[in-house]
Amino acid sequence: MVAPYVLILPSFVLAALIVIWPVAELAQIASHNVNRFGQLRDFAGMANFRALLDDPNFIASLWRTGIWTVCVVGGAIACAVPVALVLNEDFYGRDIARVIVMLPWAVSLTMTAIVWRWALSGESGMLNSALMGLGLIDENIQWLAEATTAFPMQILIGILVTIPFTVTIILGGLSSIPDDLYEAAALEGAGRWEQFRHITLPLIAPFLNIALVLNTIYVFNSFPIIWAMTQGGPANSTDILVTYLYKVGFRLGKLGEASAVSLVMFGILLIFTLIYVRITTTARGVRA
Repeated sequence: MVAPYVLILPSFVLAALIVIWPVAELAQIASHNVNRFGQLRDFAGMANFRALLDDPNFIASLWRTGIWTVCVVGGAIACAVPVALVLNEDFYGRDIARVIVMLPWAVSLTMTAIVWRWALSGESGMLNSALMGLGLIDENIQWLAEATTAFPMQILIGILVTIPFTVTIILGGLSSIPDDLYEAAALEGAGRWEQFRHITLPLIAPFLNIALVLNTIYVFNSFPIIWAMTQGGPANSTDILVTYLYKVGFRLGKLGEASAVSLVMFGILLIFTLIYVRITTTARGVRA
C-alpha cells in the first residue's frame, strides 16, 4: 500500500516547488503592505483584495478577461476543426499546407502582435490601404485608437495565433481514427455529415477536451498580444487581468495588490479546472 505513494512522491515534491511554494509566497505578499522594493511591512489582511474590488478597472478587466478567453478559445476550436479535417485528407501538397498552417505558431506572439500593430495603423496600415483600394472605406479607420475596434481586432488575432496549436491537437485525434469505420459507415449509406457527427466528433472529443483546457489556461494568461498592440489602451479599454496586474505591480508599484490579482487569477483557473474535471468524470461515468 505504501509503494504507490512512494512512486508519486517525486512528482508531488516537484509540484509543491513549482506551484504550492509560489502560491504561498503570493499569499504572504498579498496579505501585507509591501514597498516598491518588495519588502514586507505590516500585516494588511484582506485590504489588498478590498482595494481591488473598489477599483473599477479591475472589475472591467475581469469581465474583459472572460470575454477574451471565451471568444479566443471558442473561435480557435471552431476554426481549427474544419481546417484539421481538410489537412487530414490525402491531397497533393498536404505537407506544404500543414507547414503553412503551423507557421504562425513558430513566430513569437510579441513579433506577431507588432506586425499586426503596423498593419492596423490608422495612418499607413496595410488593412486601411487594402480596404480603400477595394473601395470599402473612404477614410482611414483608427483600429487601435478606439475601444470599439481595438479589442475585437485583438480577439481576432488571438484566434489566429491559437489555431495552429489547436489544429495540431485535433490532427492527432483524427490520425488515430481507423479508416475501416468510415468505410463501414459508407457501406451503410452514411454521408459525410453523418460520418462526422457519429464517428469523427465522438472519437476526437478527448482531444477537443485537451485543446479546451490547455487553450483556456494559455489564453487566460496571454500577455504579449494585448500589451504589444495597445498596452491595455486606449484608456484601459483593452486591459485583461494579466496586463492589469503588470500595470499595478510594475507601473504603480503596488506589489500587494498585484499579488492579490495573481491569486485571483490562480483561483479562477483552479475553479475552472475542478469544474471541468468534475463534468468530464461525470460524463464518463454516465457513458459507462
